[in-house]
Amino acid sequence: MSLIIEEVRCWLVDIPTIRPHKLSMTTMGTQTLMLVRLRCQQGIIGWGEGTTIGGLGYGVESPESMKITIERYLAPLLVGKPLSGLSALNDVMAMVRGNTFAKSAMETAFLDAYGKLVNQPISSLLGGAKYRALPALWTLASGSTQQDIEEGQRLLACGRHRAFKLKIGAKSVEEDVRHAVQIKQTLGETVHVHVDVNQGWTLAQALWAIPRLQEAGITLIEQPIALTETAQLVDLAKRFTITLLADEAVTDAKQGIDLIRQGFTGAFALKIAKAGGPFQALKLAHVAEAAGISLYGGTMLEGTIGTVAALHAWSTLSLEWGTEMFGPLLLKDDVVTQPLVYQSGCVILPEGPGLGIDVDEDKLLHYARPE
Repeated sequence: MSLIIEEVRCWLVDIPTIRPHKLSMTTMGTQTLMLVRLRCQQGIIGWGEGTTIGGLGYGVESPESMKITIERYLAPLLVGKPLSGLSALNDVMAMVRGNTFAKSAMETAFLDAYGKLVNQPISSLLGGAKYRALPALWTLASGSTQQDIEEGQRLLACGRHRAFKLKIGAKSVEEDVRHAVQIKQTLGETVHVHVDVNQGWTLAQALWAIPRLQEAGITLIEQPIALTETAQLVDLAKRFTITLLADEAVTDAKQGIDLIRQGFTGAFALKIAKAGGPFQALKLAHVAEAAGISLYGGTMLEGTIGTVAALHAWSTLSLEWGTEMFGPLLLKDDVVTQPLVYQSGCVILPEGPGLGIDVDEDKLLHYARPE
């Protein structure tokens, strides 16, 4: 059964965050969602999202570049062409090199539309959901140790989250370690706390910090050094019992194979944007599973559309380290009619064909940049 795309339209949607979100490379006060809508011949609409962190502060694609890539390069290749499924879509998109964030938005929108065409959720198109409720931690990234502690305690008390990630790497390594250790000790032994350095340390700094974090009970350390230093990352993973999580260093299945061949023994962070879409991210996941590498469901701080697309993919996997799919909670508002449900440390996968969500186009236009 083929799907024919008649129209592709994109918007840049700026939504304020509930508080400043501090990372090693930037501080976010607003998140820009690049949203794409496919209008198909059968009267079906498909929605996708491409989102990054801090404009060009995180990677090589910005929301503005994603919009241009789709409108000028991908859409002309796809409009009017019968597409029988994901393989057909990706064969066409392969004519444009790179640009995985833009391609992820298009793959998501296609999956949403195709799922509606065949009356199946995206998770079924990707192999079938094993879980309806997926563990979802919260990231403590206010920049203040005391504020992060209070935020974590409040979320534990209400039951919304049971695990936390700390964003570090912007300050001195000594301050980073003090910050993480104090939060972990205050929240307690039974609470999972991991840190994300976002490539913020040198090898020497990592060698100093990791044993101290390990001793304090931190359970996972995400991308402590530069993404290009894969040999150092492999060495660090072998030196310590604490699990190291490769994020920026492993974007797709090929990079996953290369890292495994080097002897990496940690875990992989999956993200649909860096892989090129939900289906592409699962290729990396399956390589990791075959090699005994544990998995973690990551986010680019997407709104609900991108978050749900990732959740459909993650629901088909066994994720030893859970997910961080909290992105919509960081935003003051969203463009969907019904928010995701977060409860008891989990996020609930929506039901229904495609993504299983509806977009509020009035809200979308309210937050969209003028064209």
